[in-house]
Amino acid sequence: MAHHSHHHHELHDGKALVSAAQTALEASGEQWTKMRAAVFDALATFERPASAYDIAEAVSNAQERRVAANSVYRILDLFTAANVARRIESANAYLANRHPECLHDCIFLVCDACGETTHLDDDSLTEGVRAAAKKKGFNPERPVIEVRGLCSACS
Repeated sequence: MAHHSHHHHELHDGKALVSAAQTALEASGEQWTKMRAAVFDALATFERPASAYDIAEAVSNAQERRVAANSVYRILDLFTAANVARRIESANAYLANRHPECLHDCIFLVCDACGETTHLDDDSLTEGVRAAAKKKGFNPERPVIEVRGLCSACS
């Protein structure tokens, strides 16, 4: 099997990232509210996966009022469904998706020492996982592939 990688022509950052996220969320039929914008702004500031509690604390500090983690979880669920955020299942944490207009299965390399999480695209690998699931009569809706170990800095 040939090795295929998925290349992103543009990884968004700053205002372009917020604009891409808003466009993706609205395209999914949801509104870009002030609270959702605040949660996304907080999420986008984290360099490593952040928990809903981390994000709630950041939003609370920015708004100088308490924001409940339950509210943040609901918004993160919307973000994940709209491809605006990615959930790191094994850490119950989230990352802003730097290319929300691009739909594909992601592979995450998660460092157990420092928490660094690297997003890797390999369509041939993820297509193989989907094909193996279908061969067993299973309909894969959202494959999540995470590889735990040590990053180059920690190993």
